[in-house]
Amino acid sequence: MTHDTLVIGAGPAGSVTARELARRGRRVLLVDKATFPRPKVCGCCLNGAAVRTLERIGLGHVLAGAIPLDRVRIAGGARSAEVRLPRGVALSREALDVRLIDAAVRSGVEFRPNTTILQRDRGATDVNVTVLASGLTGGGAAPEPGSRIGAGVVLGAASVPAFYTDGTIFMATGRGGYVGLVRVEDGRLDVAAAFDPAFVKSAGGLGPAAEDVLGSAGWPVPSELVGAAWKGTPALTRRPVRVAGERFFAVGDAAGYVEPFTGEGMAWAVMSAAALAPIAARDWQPGLAREWEAAHARVVARRQRVCRVVSRVLRSPQLTGLAVRALALVPGLAVPFTSALNHPAQLPT
Repeated sequence: MTHDTLVIGAGPAGSVTARELARRGRRVLLVDKATFPRPKVCGCCLNGAAVRTLERIGLGHVLAGAIPLDRVRIAGGARSAEVRLPRGVALSREALDVRLIDAAVRSGVEFRPNTTILQRDRGATDVNVTVLASGLTGGGAAPEPGSRIGAGVVLGAASVPAFYTDGTIFMATGRGGYVGLVRVEDGRLDVAAAFDPAFVKSAGGLGPAAEDVLGSAGWPVPSELVGAAWKGTPALTRRPVRVAGERFFAVGDAAGYVEPFTGEGMAWAVMSAAALAPIAARDWQPGLAREWEAAHARVVARRQRVCRVVSRVLRSPQLTGLAVRALALVPGLAVPFTSALNHPAQLPT
């Protein structure tokens, strides 16, 4: 097959973009340097906006067997509060990524795992456009000063305390970062965190850092947590120089990233993919780059500003403590925030 569109990166943003482009008649090559299924540092939560967007584009079936989420429990020091969530699910990335890739292939996409595209290869391939969906460092976005790093691990069900129940996102905040925990479809516990690099160093590693944060909240520490095979990420918060240019578009994490909150990261990925497809499917003209810049700002960047405010609050133990105490007394204070984040963006057709 001769391809007219190259998508680099087969995470949710890349796979959904590839599928939507193929459905619009493009001959798409989707590549990823990894083989699948593969572990991924991720909170494994999809909020209401992500779920509704997948349903809207005919991908609701990929969430079969996911654990419904209806609340988040937040700890600031020894205090905690519970906030109801409008809608959401937890699904491991091993399951989600494979299902989305399969949906893309069924729509006519050619998928090549374990494949790296070099810069010179991109220039040599005869494609209409290239879509960069290759993660935090894929779009050339520089990390912001003081950005936290990501970390994650998935723990076996047998080692998980009963405290961590299905249907709840647990988020513990501490002096050097925060740790999120959620049960996924097979009973395992997904653990995802954002830490200050100096805190990780002083704690003696990613596992001990997570243990410190959970301990400060008074929550039980899973027996495998400290010694597990943790994976880290580069600095999380990034601003790209551009989200589009001559015959290329950046989407998902490659288009800029802010520390997410309860499923927002996955929502940015699938909403931006669905928004990009109608633009990238057209024959190239320079105005398409400006069109995507405007669409990305409308669909994703505004929502990221909300998470930027939340991440700043979470960096302050005093502000976090005040917020948790207020939510414990009046849980309804979170309704405007959770409703806004769980409402999907208006997408172009």
